[in-house]
Parts: sequence; structure tokens; C-alpha cells
Amino acid sequence: MNYERKKTREVRVGDVIIGNGSPISVQSMTKTKTADVDGTVNQIIRCADRGADIMRVTVNTAEAAETFGEIVRLAPIPIVADIHFNHVFALKAIEAGAAKIRINPGNIGNRSRIEEVLTAAKRKSIPIRIGVNSGSLEKDILEKHGKPTSEALFESAMRHLEICRSVGFEDIIIAVKSTNVPLMIDSYRLLSENTDYPLHLGVTEAGTNRQGTIKSAIGIGTLLSEGIGDTLRVSLTDLPEKEVETGIDILRALGLRKKGIEIISCPTCGRLDVDLVKIACEVEAAVKGIDKDLKVAIMGCIVNGPGEAMEADLGVACGKHSAIVFSRGEKIKTIPENEIVQELLEMIDKW
Repeated sequence: MNYERKKTREVRVGDVIIGNGSPISVQSMTKTKTADVDGTVNQIIRCADRGADIMRVTVNTAEAAETFGEIVRLAPIPIVADIHFNHVFALKAIEAGAAKIRINPGNIGNRSRIEEVLTAAKRKSIPIRIGVNSGSLEKDILEKHGKPTSEALFESAMRHLEICRSVGFEDIIIAVKSTNVPLMIDSYRLLSENTDYPLHLGVTEAGTNRQGTIKSAIGIGTLLSEGIGDTLRVSLTDLPEKEVETGIDILRALGLRKKGIEIISCPTCGRLDVDLVKIACEVEAAVKGIDKDLKVAIMGCIVNGPGEAMEADLGVACGKHSAIVFSRGEKIKTIPENEIVQELLEMIDKW
């Protein structure tokens, strides 16, 4: 299915294009201390290997500001500097080669400091992401609305946007995140209706892997299905690689990204005569990071199995401790249960 995307402005983050109908990019954020260059770069490389397009790194200390440039130099994908309050760190990140700055202009001091950062970013053609969160709204906006609402998040985003625009800075991406999924959805809808800036989607502080994946899939997936969103980050209390994998899985489920192998497997029932859970999990773990546009079916019995397997590029339909192997709708052979995983992996490797 092709979803009609909302037309937004084009913003370049390094060599990645965001907006203007470009492919939806997947981002994550490092969870190491930025002063630890080796640990941070290794985490970035692992995420890039999983399919991340962009990574964000916190620049929250003098040590982080000093090591940021080395991280940018060693990273295989564009690096975003995450800045809060200290405009000097933003200036240093810009000079060090940041591909984008995540900042709220209203939180970095007086007007002269704001103009200094925006002027430096404009001179280097570095975009700004305005990042509004429901947990850190300005005091006056929170008092006006009584609590975080979609209107409050929108008002905060517009306030920061106007600061940028007042000094002629237009290279902007906007996010209005909340841990509350309905609030997050409503906030992005309101933003999409009233602006044409590209939007960075996310459910902030979504939780651990299970809960965070569910909340992110619902929130991000709902908006993407409505054509809203140009880039995304899944926020999990877990390794950043997990965030990347989940983000790509959301896009793949909506048909918005073909990169990577899609595993189709049945939920199992009393008809099952093989250990399908073990088989499916082993195959899924083995193919992570493989850049092939493939659909692999692992089906447990003959009721729906052959039909589902035939719709995939390759797959198996299992029987009594055995499986029929299919490729593009054609039956190839029957193999015993203990050969299923190896057979599928060999077929994927040769595809």
C-alpha cells in the first residue's frame, strides 16, 4: 500500500534528505558518555549496520564538546548534536561538523545568544530540530493550558519556530513528543495541519522494549499511515540498535521501507508438530542486518501454511516433524525438522 505523504519542505542532514517526499529516515541516539569516543563510535557503527540513517549524540559537558568532532569524523552516518541550555556547546558542535543541531532556541539564553547559534548554523548550512516534549513545556504555556495538551505542545513549537524565523532561519525540522500516545498523535496532526516543515516522529520515554515498541508502533504507525512524518526515532529503555530495528520494522509493516528481511510466521496452535517458535526466532536472529528485500514465510501446518509460503519469496510449511520448502510459489523439497533453519539460511544467503 502506498500512503499519500504530506508535502513538506526539504531539509538536508549531511547526505540524508528529510522531507519533500524523500524516504522516511530512521534515527537513534547513543547511550554512552560522549567523552568515551571509542564506545560512542562503536555504538554508532552497530546502529548503522542495523540500518540507522542518522544518529544523535548528547553534547552536555565540556568534555563532550571536545570529543564531539572526533566522533563526527569517525562515524559512518550523519551525527546530530543534542544541546540543552548551553549555547557555547551548540557553537562548538557546529564548528566540529554536526550535521544537525537538536535545540530549543528559547532555552539557550538571551536574544544575542540565540542569534549567534542560528547565524553559525546558517553559515554552515546546518539545520535545527526544534524538539518539544510534553514533560518540559515552558511554565507560562503550562499554566495557560493547565496541563500538557496538543494545543500546548503546538504553541511551544510555534514559539520556538518564530524565534528562528525572526532571524531568517528556515532550515528547520520539528518534533512534538509525548509519552502519552493519543496526545502525541493529536499534537503531530495539529502541527501537520498548520505547517509544512518536515516532522520528526517519536513517542518520548516510551519504556522498555515490549511496552515501548507497542506505544511507538501505535503512535508512529498511526501518523505514518495518515501520511504524516518524515523521519522517526523509537525511544526504548534498551540498546539503540533495538530502537533502529523497531523503527525499520514499523516502516516495513506499512510498506514504507523494503530494506531488510521480513519474517512471516504463524502464531501456532494445537495442530503444530514442530518447535516453530524456536525455528522462527533462530532465523530472525540470524538475518538481522542483512540488506536483502526478501519475504520469508515460516508456517506451522498445512491449513494456511502452503498458501502463505507461496506468497513469500521463500519459506516452509511444516508438517509432522518435517517441512515442505517453497520458493516463489514452487515446491522444492521436503526436509526434516532439524534441517529447517539451516535450509532457510542457505536459501537466503544464495538469493
